[in-house]
Amino acid sequence: MRILLTGRNGQVGFELQRALAPLGEVLAFDRAGLDLADETAIRARLRDLRPDAIVNPAAYTAVDRAETDSETAEAINAVAPGVLGEEAERLGALVIHYSTDYVFDGQATGFQREADPTGPQGVYGRTKLAGEQALARTGARHLIFRTSWVFGAHGANFLKTMLRLAAEREALSVVADQIGAPTAASLIADVTAHALRQALREPASVPDGVYHLAAAGETSWHAYASHVIAGARAAGRPIRVAEDAIRPIPAADYPTPARRPANSRLDTEKLRNTFGLVLPHWRDGVDHVLQQIL
Repeated sequence: MRILLTGRNGQVGFELQRALAPLGEVLAFDRAGLDLADETAIRARLRDLRPDAIVNPAAYTAVDRAETDSETAEAINAVAPGVLGEEAERLGALVIHYSTDYVFDGQATGFQREADPTGPQGVYGRTKLAGEQALARTGARHLIFRTSWVFGAHGANFLKTMLRLAAEREALSVVADQIGAPTAASLIADVTAHALRQALREPASVPDGVYHLAAAGETSWHAYASHVIAGARAAGRPIRVAEDAIRPIPAADYPTPARRPANSRLDTEKLRNTFGLVLPHWRDGVDHVLQQIL
């Protein structure tokens, strides 16, 4: 199998290079090698390489910057998935694409299912939802994995930011009224490899469409930060902030250009049943990455 992978330097793309390697030849590109803002370049690259599968973790993920750079976010998040789908349909290739909890308005009270009404609150969420829809319209075989609160040992993320700030500051204020499940990039990559293999070997068992992919359990940003910092302290890392100096605050006290969903919980039953998987608790992934980093 020949697999074209975008965004190789991102958190998920980095892990996908490892996870996909046993399935065949992985042709991995960063933005310099495949600029998703350039429709002509996308079509030329795909027609030259003729992959059997296209895995697209690349995205414009600067949520706040997207509010003022909507043109670039639109090109990468909304237009490019449709272009990938059109070329995949020509080639008979499968597309695996990634989306986000930001397609919802975050006001639901429970875990959100794939078919629940969407309502993105900012440019990032709107463009990611438009990308889902553009890919689906092409008629190409596709799987769309919506995920949330991604972290890993590679790249920048909330976990690493908390480790740095805990070593620098005597007190921290962390949002406590936004709920989700921190999801390891390695988990996303491993599930992707399993799903890709099953989709190509047993296509009748894997319907096209959207699947929610997130770790089990739920937490707030404040509880997540407290768990990370406690783990680092237990591992002997120099930590300046005291245990009782990690202050919970409402999101209203930490305004940002783009609104964050209050509820990022994703119901993963469809994915677990389709692919026969058990998704580990978010703490398992966090503890494993802490071991890698510390």
